[in-house]
Formats: sequence, C-alpha cells, structure tokens
Amino acid sequence: MSNVMSGIDAANHSAQRAGGKIIQPAWVRIVHWINAVAIILMIMSGWQIYNASPLFGFTFSSSLTLGGWLGGALQWHFAAMWLLMVNGLIYLTLGLVTGRFRRKLLPISAEGVLSDTKAALTGKLSHDDLSVYNQVQKLLYAGIIVVGILIVLSGLSIWKPVQLQYLTALFGGYDVARYVHFFCMAAIVGFLVIHVALALLVPKSLRAMIIGR
Repeated sequence: MSNVMSGIDAANHSAQRAGGKIIQPAWVRIVHWINAVAIILMIMSGWQIYNASPLFGFTFSSSLTLGGWLGGALQWHFAAMWLLMVNGLIYLTLGLVTGRFRRKLLPISAEGVLSDTKAALTGKLSHDDLSVYNQVQKLLYAGIIVVGILIVLSGLSIWKPVQLQYLTALFGGYDVARYVHFFCMAAIVGFLVIHVALALLVPKSLRAMIIGR
C-alpha cells in the first residue's frame, strides 16, 4: 500500500510541476467516472426491475429503463452492481488511507451549512478555490457516501434474503428493504440532479474532474 501511495503522490507532484494546482488527483477522477457509469446503469435497470413489481402507484417510462424486461434488467443490474461495489470499495479505501475524506469532508457544522446555503441561494457563494469544499458540498458528499453504502446493503438483502437473512432482518425484512432501496435510489437521483446542475453553473469544476486542475 505504501508503494501505491508513493506512486500517487509522485504522479500528483509531477502534474503539479507540469502546470496548475492539482484539484482532483488521478485516482479520484478515475473512480468518479466509473461510478457515474455504474450508477446510471443501475438506476435505469433498477427502474425496469421496479416496473415488474411497483411499490407505488406509478411506473417508469420504458424510454428511461434498461434491459427491456425483468430478466434482462436483472442481468444489467447485477453486472453494474459488481462494478459499483468494487469501484466503491477502492474509493472508500483510498479516501480513508490518503486522508482525503478527513481533509475534504470534515468538519461539518449546522451553522456552516445554513450559512453556505443562504450564500448559494443569494448568489454569493464563492467558488474561487475548488480544492476546498463549502459546507453544503461537504454535507452532500458525506451524505451520498452513506446512502451509497445503504443502497448496496439493502440491495444485497433483497438479492439474497435467505442467505443474508441477518442483513435482511436489520432492514426490518424483505419488504422494508425494498422501500429503503427505493428511497436510497431516489436520494441518489436527487444528488445527481444537483451535482450536474452545479457542474453546469461552475464549469471549471467539471474541467477539474476531467483533467485534474
């Protein structure tokens, strides 16, 4: 692991010397875009799976779903699930080992979130230094990590309710786990809408996630 971290630091240092402050290191950019693909595939195939047994009085348009039918959707969902799980574990591990989570996401305060929310709504929130997250970003990013863990665990409890019966029981049973999974999905979709909107409002943040600086 020390060799890996040394390689990451060396790559970041070289890029920094080549021109521009490193805002998003290479490993963050890689896992970010892999996660983006995996999440979109899971949402679209998940909506097709939902349509086979709706929890509420609506279904999703077939133009927004993936798989064509229940069996096809399940195959897409499971394939994307492994991609998301492996990539997510890499992200969590590197985020903890490198100290990125501690530096970027902490501390978070209710006062700071309210202050930055007010500043954002009035167009006064500064985006001069993209390497520093404001309190709203910290809350959103920390929250989506928790939601990501919950959606994976609830999905596993739905997929293997007998083999993973203790996990399923933690969610209150199979039916409750389905609701947890659905609302976690809704939270991720909401996060994506906000995330994309902010990227469009602050284009240099998207540039940083593509080229790193």
